[in-house]
This record gives sequence, structure tokens and C-alpha cells, in this order.
Amino acid sequence: MKLKIDQEADALYLTLDESGAVESEEVSPGIIVDYDSENKVVGIEMLNLSKRTSKLDTGRLLFETVSATAS
Repeated sequence: MKLKIDQEADALYLTLDESGAVESEEVSPGIIVDYDSENKVVGIEMLNLSKRTSKLDTGRLLFETVSATAS
């Protein structure tokens, strides 16, 4: 998995799989999901990143993994 923030384009791209995208769908304004040939999600793009939050600090990113809890 790879996260890329393009400050010039004001966009974020999350790569979930390195296989190529063959189809894209805008699922919400400025949110684009890319699919591979098997219709699996391979990437997600968020446009107008700076307008989505007033406190965007791309120099400080926090990644958190949440463990599954037993039921």
C-alpha cells in the first residue's frame, strides 16, 4: 500500500494494489475509485484535498493499525 500526496495537484492517491487500473468511477464529488480487470479496487483518489479540512498538515501523517477484537 502506498499513499501519495501531490500538493501541486491538491490531491491524495492511495494505491492498494500495483496492478493497473482499467476503469475509474467517481463515487462522490472528487473521490475516484480505480478498478482492475477483475473489478477489484486498486486505488482511491481524493481531489481538492486542502478544501476538505481546515487543518490539513501533509507534513505530519499518522498511520494506525487497529487489531480485530474477538466477539
